Amino acid sequence: MCIRVTAAGMLTTVQDLGRFGLQKYGVLISGAMDAAALRMANLLAGNEEGEAALEITLLGPQLEFEKGAVIALAGGDLSPSIDGMAIPLWRPVYVPAGSTLKFGRVLSGCRTYLAISGGIAVPKAMGSRSTYLRAGIGGVHGRALEAGDVLETGESVEWFKTCSDKTVVMPWGAGHAIRPAYKENPVIRVVRGPEYDTFSAESKQRLWTEPFRVTTQSDRMGYRLADVPLAVAAPVEMISSAVSTGTIQVPPEGNPIVLLADRQTVGGYPRIAHVISVDLPLIAQVRPGGCIRFTEVTQEEAQELYVKREQEIVQFRQGLSLRMR
Repeated sequence: MCIRVTAAGMLTTVQDLGRFGLQKYGVLISGAMDAAALRMANLLAGNEEGEAALEITLLGPQLEFEKGAVIALAGGDLSPSIDGMAIPLWRPVYVPAGSTLKFGRVLSGCRTYLAISGGIAVPKAMGSRSTYLRAGIGGVHGRALEAGDVLETGESVEWFKTCSDKTVVMPWGAGHAIRPAYKENPVIRVVRGPEYDTFSAESKQRLWTEPFRVTTQSDRMGYRLADVPLAVAAPVEMISSAVSTGTIQVPPEGNPIVLLADRQTVGGYPRIAHVISVDLPLIAQVRPGGCIRFTEVTQEEAQELYVKREQEIVQFRQGLSLRMR
């Protein structure tokens, strides 16, 4: 099936869960900024949770469907509509042939994920279909979508074939309990980083008590924070060390950087903290100008929260499999 891009939007890329096993060669993971939303959108569309989907940032594209398909949207609310009819997030929606999907103003978050039954069938690059813009690999020729692009999809699921020639919103979907608890100005849970103890007592206190503003210099590589400069107690000589998604580095000028999906594999700045895995979706949905606060959890608490989250997704997947028979 083909989907035609008639308007590109601000930044729409093909993303899956990323490239793994290649960081030792300097190849970063990339993938969805909000992996939880991508996974759930895919499951709602009848796909495996790691299928390639569209990551749509702030201003959405306009897409024409050549044939009928089941889609699902999850993440930020960018006011999606099909042929002028508003459609909800977090539910499967049948889109009839010839229909046009558009997006409007941003109601919440900044990224939404569009999963299409069968997934986006672009070639894999190093084991992933994810777009990495700086290197120009993955996705559609390594770039964001442009008007005139045509997207092919994989084989669709069977369960929707009794749908009519009208848009059909399924009466079931992902309830609030399973969705990430998005907020405009969230409190993000972190664990202490390897260089936490090298920071001044004042900086440590500010990390836990003051709000950090997300600047307009933020992107998929990392969120640059402002308004609360941090400093080490004494000059630190560091060699470049491993970083991962969620690492919070502090460069010499003191404004922290939260490393995200397109981050590098090593860094040379002190690592004051690390965002826990289950809260990465929350920070990925904060728009420039929004504020973030940090609160500390232990490594054990972070692991327990991760296990609990994965168990919830397993249960969600099992429930969906009964619906889609």
